[in-house]
Order: sequence, then structure tokens, then C-alpha cells
Amino acid sequence: MAAPHSDRTDNWWRSAAIYQVYPRSFADGDGDGTGDLAGVRARLPYLAELGVDAIWFTPWYLSPLADGGYDVADYRTIDPSFGTLAEAEKLIAEARELNIRTIVDIVPNHVSDQHAWFRAALAAGPGSPERELFHFRPGRGANGELPPNDWPSQFAGSTWTRVEDGEWYLHLFTPQQPDLNWAHPAVREEHEDVLRFWFERGVAGVRIDSAALPAKDPDLADFVEGRDPHPYIDRDELHDIYRSWRAVADEYGAVFVGEVWLPDSERFARYLRPDELHTAFNFNFLSSPWDARRLRRTIDDTLAEHAPVGAPATWVLCNHDVTRTVTRYGREDTAFDFATKAFGTPTDLGLGTRRARAAALLTLALPGAVYLYQGEELGLPEAEIPPSRIQDPMHHRSGGTDPGRDGCRVPLPWSADAPYSGFGSRTEPWLPQPEDWATYAADRQAGDPGSMLSLYREALRLRRTEPGFGDGPFSWLPVGGPSVLAFARPGGLVCVVNFAAEPVPLPPHERLLLASGPLDDGGRLPQDTAVWLRT
Repeated sequence: MAAPHSDRTDNWWRSAAIYQVYPRSFADGDGDGTGDLAGVRARLPYLAELGVDAIWFTPWYLSPLADGGYDVADYRTIDPSFGTLAEAEKLIAEARELNIRTIVDIVPNHVSDQHAWFRAALAAGPGSPERELFHFRPGRGANGELPPNDWPSQFAGSTWTRVEDGEWYLHLFTPQQPDLNWAHPAVREEHEDVLRFWFERGVAGVRIDSAALPAKDPDLADFVEGRDPHPYIDRDELHDIYRSWRAVADEYGAVFVGEVWLPDSERFARYLRPDELHTAFNFNFLSSPWDARRLRRTIDDTLAEHAPVGAPATWVLCNHDVTRTVTRYGREDTAFDFATKAFGTPTDLGLGTRRARAAALLTLALPGAVYLYQGEELGLPEAEIPPSRIQDPMHHRSGGTDPGRDGCRVPLPWSADAPYSGFGSRTEPWLPQPEDWATYAADRQAGDPGSMLSLYREALRLRRTEPGFGDGPFSWLPVGGPSVLAFARPGGLVCVVNFAAEPVPLPPHERLLLASGPLDDGGRLPQDTAVWLRT
């Protein structure tokens, strides 16, 4: 096991390229149709060649998988479908030998209804100390038949479930995910112990799921639109929790990235103060449409909100919850919003791919850290999952109107000529792969210098070897008008992205380092194309 301070080397996280692994869908090492740690270990050379600095794993802990592993039953046990704790320790060590750090996911808002604490709370009954770890309450109405309050769910449906003895318990997500009571000291102590458990096994960082949700109004008062403070989002009590977590992380030189969806930039920045979280995801950039003005405003806003606290920005185009970039950028509405997801939305994959290639160079050239979601480097589109095969609770709790998130979670294609596109050898994957999935296979793309994989490999190589990329100064350049984004990074590096219908001349330069697509016959930059230049 790693001793405290063993990984305190530098501020690697300020400029890192971090690759998100969704374990069920990355690689199947034992052929049972589900991705596992053996599959990841076998593909570590691929990730090293891709050029990433760290891997973020979505939850790999013991779980009934009611919500893709975000319903954790035991943080100290690897789910048997993925492997064992010993195998996770080997993976962390083997990745580190390849200069790849490991980030794990912690879900502080809730646990699984199969967690030992919640099973004990159900057995103990009303008024027991065990129930104080959660939010159990009597119902309203003449016979307690109505929920204790009217809080809206993060998924469709109710936020309260009634148990046999008549009490109700709170769950902002599914009924299988009871919310913890963060006002209870045992909840805080347990999570700090879990952090130490993983830091001692060599984990370099933690991604905090739904980081703005754990603290609740102690009175559980009804939700009133516009009332401040919100009863369960972004409450001030959270900052004391994360200051305590930061003290633990600092013992080990470990880092945090928070999943913080907040529209208020000043409130967002509070989580990034020097004694709280190191970084937080930039969802405004992810949600922005493919539009020069909107993206420029989002980039400016992001850098401005990070500047006062000295934290680096993080840039991300997609993740395990979001429609894949190639599909989204090929649609009439290129923004992302959970509320507007629908089955069968038309898309032009050729257009989306061209834009996604340009977006890759834009994103990788911005100052700060960047997150890549598995398959993004292969240019995978969103898959249409038959309704009978959808497993995501967002779909089921919406009554079938929301397509859910499984379309971006389809198992990866590794080998064009292997069964199930090389994901696994014996059993059909847990989610069905589209018929054309093999055309995106990593082995086929590796030999094609014009492929999406080759573009990402070269971009990440340049990003790693050019000192001007990553965290540091940034300035806009007056190139081509409002439909062109152009900016300078240190060392004479320039990124130019053309959103306009007409090609634009490149600014004076001594070398073209990388282009997302071919220039026109006059050496001009076509629409939906990006270049990196040295001036």
C-alpha cells in the first residue's frame, strides 16, 4: 500500500488529460458480457499510447446496479462482476508504472438500499439511532399517507418511499438510493475513512458525484421556487464537509474534482477555494451549442469564475450521462439539456463528426485540465437502444418518454473482426452494440492516419510535449471575424476554429502542427475545422 505523501510530486492535475472509464462497457476480460477490471488491465497499454495522465473510474464498488453503480452497497468491496479488491490494487499499481494515475468515484449523497446501514435502519424501526443516519419521517395527512414534503426528484417520480411501519425515507434519485443524513457525525466519519482507504491503496484523486446535494434543510421544508437557501442544493453546510475532506486529501497529496451543476458562477467558485475542492466539472461548456459566440462567452465565463480562487478550469465534451458529441453536433439543436432528450432525434453523423474533430482540438488547447469519455477518441455516436433493452432508471421512471443514458454507455468496439467487435469473446454484451459498431473499432482506426483515434493520439502527444498547452496564460486573437475562434497560448501556439460558412485565411505562422480536417485548395480553413499553429 502507498504511504501518505507518496504521490505528492507536482500539480499534475492542473493540466492533466483524464480518461473516464465506465467499467461495465470498457473491456470484458472474462467473456461474460460485462466489462471488468481484467479488461481494463489488458488495455492499459492502449491508454498509455493514447497519452492520458489519469483514469477516472465510475463506481466499481459492490452494488445492485439499480443506477449503474451509483447505488453503492459497500465502498471497500469491488463488485464481483468487475473483479476483486486485490485486482483493483494491481490495476492502480500497473497504471502508475505507465505514468497513469487513478481517480475513483465517491457518491456522498446516498447509498444503496442494500447497504448495511440502510438494512439496519429498516430493521430497527422508527425513532432508532440507525434511522438517524438517513432521512426517515412520518408522513402528512390524516394517516401519514402523504409524503413528508414536496421536493422534486433528480429523476422523474417521487422523492419519498413509505416502508412497512408507516415512515417514509428520502431519496433524491431512485428508491434504491436512500439519502444520507450529513448532519450526523457518523456519516462524515465514515466517508473520511473511505477516502483514506482508497488513498492508502494508491488512488491519486476522487471525483465527487452530485457534489452540491448532500446537505439538506434540517426541517425538510417544502420546496418553494426561488427561495434562498435551496432546501437541498448548494447549501452552505457543504463547505465545512469539503474542507474536512481536503485535509484528508492533503495528507496523501490527492486531489478532488466535483460534479457541481450550478448556474451561479460566484456560488460555483466557492467550491474551488484553496482549502476545498481542487477542480470542478465545467458543464456550461459541455452544454453549449456548436456556436462561436456562445462558446466564446462560455470560455470567458469559465476562466473568469476560476480566476479569483486560482483553480484551473476543466473542459469536457461528454460523459456517461450525456448524448455523445458526434450525435449531438450533427443535430439541429447542438446544445445539451436533459429535459429535451427524445427518441429518434435526427442527426447528420458526417457533420457531427467533422464538428467533433474540431471540438477536440478546441478543447485540448484551452487552459486547464481536460476529461475524455471512453469512446470519444473513437468518434462513437449515440446508439439507439431498443426500449426492451434499456436499463437506465431515468427511462423507466419517466414512463418511457426519456430515452435514458444507455445510448452513450454501449460497450466499446476494440477489434473489427472479433466477436462483439472485440469487447468480449463469448457472451453478448450487457447492452446491444449497433450493427455497424465494428467500423469504429480501435484496431481499424489505429492504422488509419485520418481516423478520430489518430487525431486524438497526435493531439494528446502535442499537448503533453508542448509546454504552452495545459494550464497557463490564454488570449483571444482577432482572426476572421465573430464566427471564428482564435486564441494564443504560450510559446507561439495558436488555435483557430472556423464556424463560418466561408473558408478563412490562416493567420501568419511558421508551421501547421495539426488540423482536424483538410484545408481547401487555397490553404484556407474550411467551416467546422480547427488547426493548431506555431507562429
